Amino acid sequence: MKDLERFSGKTGQNKASQAQPASPAPVLPQAQFVTITEEEAGQRIDNYLLRVCKGVPKSHIYRILRSGEVRVNKGRIDQLYRLVQGDLVRIPPIRVAEKNEVSVPAAEFSIIFEDSHLLVIDKPAGVAVHGGSGVSFGVIEQLRASRPDAKFLELVHRLDRETSGLLLLAKKRSALTSLHEQMRDGHTDKRYLVLAVGDWKNKRQHVKLSLHKYTTADGERRVTVAADGQPSHTVFSLLRKFEKFALLEAELKTGRTHQIRVHLASSGFPIAGDDKYGDFALNKALQKADATRGALKRMFLHAHQITFTHPESGKRMTLNAPLAAECDRFLQSLGPALPH
Repeated sequence: MKDLERFSGKTGQNKASQAQPASPAPVLPQAQFVTITEEEAGQRIDNYLLRVCKGVPKSHIYRILRSGEVRVNKGRIDQLYRLVQGDLVRIPPIRVAEKNEVSVPAAEFSIIFEDSHLLVIDKPAGVAVHGGSGVSFGVIEQLRASRPDAKFLELVHRLDRETSGLLLLAKKRSALTSLHEQMRDGHTDKRYLVLAVGDWKNKRQHVKLSLHKYTTADGERRVTVAADGQPSHTVFSLLRKFEKFALLEAELKTGRTHQIRVHLASSGFPIAGDDKYGDFALNKALQKADATRGALKRMFLHAHQITFTHPESGKRMTLNAPLAAECDRFLQSLGPALPH
């Protein structure tokens, strides 16, 4: 077991007293008092506590809220209270189970744009955006490790581990809230470059298929087309056509999990290299070059463009990330595009 000391960094006991073997039960720290910053303002108190008291069971967080042990400005509050900048929060002594700490290597990624509100990177394929599901850490943990002085850094959205390209992170809570509102209201424009397998015909094609998300027995996230699923809409534009492939731009009208992958696979045009919904025999063959093309050892899906309104200036911004080098090399190996 260990004491939760992230707030003051002190337990209220000196090292000499802690070292006495006559006191086998460690002394709990006194209550901590935290002043809410601009970046932390706007959160519900329960969500704030769940974030800062990592390792504490959710049931215990709600118990200390109900009991009045958590106070804001010396008064009792309920779990729905939204924090305001300058609030003084009392957090009672809490103990969390000892966990094996995973060392997160600090990493920086290719930066497309950065200011005091936003960080936009070009995420490589094969890197998860966050830890979980068998992955110890991802982009967000590595960036936090490389920027220990950053007061706030959160993912605005997600990309599949196998997908490369533009990933937005917020450096202020106000920016996170603004961008989430824009995405929810359909005021952002996200576009991907994708290589579909098959004889694609239409220059512009709308795919509207409702999607249902589920988890397999081994804990893997999957998506299938289902009449009672969430409405989903992707617009595909043909950019280049080859004998066995088509380079498309996918414009997301909704942002469902694995949306582009499932919309294409269910339409009969799986993404080259997609190991969840693709042509598995073809994917295996693509990993080795042959006389007609180079090798492709990843899924050909790249987030190449995003348009949004800057949360502070109000300026409309469009950012681009060049096609990942390994995808571009494969595309060049296919030779001249066919007329379409």
